[in-house]
Amino acid sequence: MDRVIEKKKGIQKKHLPYILGGGLLLAFLVWLIFGNHQASLRIDSRSIIVGEAKQDQFNDFVRVNGQVQPITTIQLAPLEGGVVEQKVVEEGATVRRGDVIVRLSNSQLNLQILESEASLAEKENFLRNTLVTMEQEKLTLQQNRLQLNLDVERKERKYRQNERLFQEKMIAKEDYLQAKEDWELAVRSRELVMERQKQDSIYRSIQVENMEESLESMRRSMRLIRERVENLNVKSPIDGQLGSLDVVLGQSVMSGAKIGQINDLSAYKIEANIDEHYIDRVRQDLDATFERQSSVFDLVVSKVYPEVRNGQFKTDFCFSGEKPDNIRTGQTYYINLELGQPTRAVIIPRGAFYQKTGGTWIYVLSTEGDKAQKRSIRIGRQNPQYYEVLEGLEPGEKVIVSSYENYGNNEILILD
Repeated sequence: MDRVIEKKKGIQKKHLPYILGGGLLLAFLVWLIFGNHQASLRIDSRSIIVGEAKQDQFNDFVRVNGQVQPITTIQLAPLEGGVVEQKVVEEGATVRRGDVIVRLSNSQLNLQILESEASLAEKENFLRNTLVTMEQEKLTLQQNRLQLNLDVERKERKYRQNERLFQEKMIAKEDYLQAKEDWELAVRSRELVMERQKQDSIYRSIQVENMEESLESMRRSMRLIRERVENLNVKSPIDGQLGSLDVVLGQSVMSGAKIGQINDLSAYKIEANIDEHYIDRVRQDLDATFERQSSVFDLVVSKVYPEVRNGQFKTDFCFSGEKPDNIRTGQTYYINLELGQPTRAVIIPRGAFYQKTGGTWIYVLSTEGDKAQKRSIRIGRQNPQYYEVLEGLEPGEKVIVSSYENYGNNEILILD
């Protein structure tokens, strides 16, 4: 006879896996809903630099490196090309305006001078010969005119005599008329000769005037060519110092080619390259200072160049007061350029964190100092020591200002 087996009541051994799995699922759900899921990273507290946000005076300036330059630099370039024959002055020498620095030679130019001089001499000789010929012709014409006047007087006298004789019926009418015609022909011939002499005189005057103008033009050309020869001597245009001279003996130099420069040492300026971050804030007439030998010297921005190269733009400063006694071209000064008036602001020390965050966020330490959490901030102005914090930090809070390169995208840093 079969026996009925009764089912066991309560939790049995086979139910344990299901109960354990359900518990784990429930715990996961609780952690997922109420737990902290921010990524974190443990770091050594000795590897960080901590700065404190504080309410203090913010001095709006930027520190830049400036290099002393002459107030004016003039490039040396020959007006006439040639071969370097002599270097009269060496680099670094003090020169005065008009001093010869380099002598050039140009054989082709010398040949042009010889040809021009020969042509000028030929034209001058031709003009002299023409003037002599004209004077001789003038004398010949005067002699002819005298001869014509005499001929007219004689024929007029004969005509008058024949006229009286004809009236007295002592000569034939034909003789009278012939004497009259001879006299009238002599008068007309004299008039024609005098008119020709007048036209010849006008023509000769014009010819001589044209030749003299041609000669004067040739003389001016000669003067210009001689000036070109003088331009083979490269001279200093100002008083100053020969900064560089890039030529060697025997070198062929083209007209207008740069061969050196003259530095005007009557005054100095300071050239500085400034980060393009400040290009909208740097303008002409801003004040600046620098320290040297325990003295402070005042500068003012004289020119801001608009072009940006390699993330920087160039600015020129000039002295607004005294300058150092031992100032030399090429010296470097550390300049404090004032961008605005001092103001009260929340500030934090400058640090390498800015290269990673661009000033948009920062790690803020907890009150206990055992961890740091990422927080969004907004940084405004900056100077060599501090950043101005516009939003995100309160005075007294501490932040990590050292480099963030090894922290990745972790929201929390746990300090050991």
